[in-house]
Amino acid sequence: MNKTDRPFVVCHMLTSLDGKIDGEFFAAPETAPAQAEYGRLRGFYSCQATLYGTTTMQGSYSEGLAPAVLPPADGTVPRSDYVNADGLALGNFIVSMDPQGVLGWNSNIIEKKNRPKAHVIEALTEQVSSEYLSYLRQFGISYLFAGKDRLDCALLLQKLKKLFSIERLMIAGGGVANWSLLQDGLIDELSLVIAPVADGSTTAVSIFEKAGFLPPHGPVAFTLKEARPFEGNGLWLRYETAEP
Repeated sequence: MNKTDRPFVVCHMLTSLDGKIDGEFFAAPETAPAQAEYGRLRGFYSCQATLYGTTTMQGSYSEGLAPAVLPPADGTVPRSDYVNADGLALGNFIVSMDPQGVLGWNSNIIEKKNRPKAHVIEALTEQVSSEYLSYLRQFGISYLFAGKDRLDCALLLQKLKKLFSIERLMIAGGGVANWSLLQDGLIDELSLVIAPVADGSTTAVSIFEKAGFLPPHGPVAFTLKEARPFEGNGLWLRYETAEP
């Protein structure tokens, strides 16, 4: 895939010393300087959109899960991409990887503290029901189809650039979402903000997680671009992927 057909993609993560991206280390006071640096560096990358996996969206951004039984679809819902013109005009987006259409919503706008308003774009597969599409349209949530049984990340990125003019995209977890793009050669830069805290939990998610539903893939190598310590004993590492 030609890189000019998709956005530049940076994977930007805050981690513990042992590579965890969630867990008790977030509550440690020694993590606070790293959290501040992580937020500052979001501005450094100047991305128009941030992409998250289903689990991250469910826990931090959506309204949990959609109702188990959705109202019948309001007429015939076209099984084609839907772009909310007002959301497009906002120019800032959160892309939700939701292949089966399970997330719940009450708005097409997400506004987090110290971050600009962002329009929600749902990334779906053909498994999604017409009832769920009608549900999304009820809230004016844009959606894109990218794949039949599992998300085609390359196709998704192409559509994000073509339909939403997204030139720079940040992916910020979870581990399965990160690996999904990495194994397809779709991450251009890896940005790790490392807190000086270890989290020995065996249940906390790591930066990259290879899910069973993904095709086999070997290790992916990186080339160090920059290493910079910052106040509070933290470290910022920038890598480029070594694969073409």
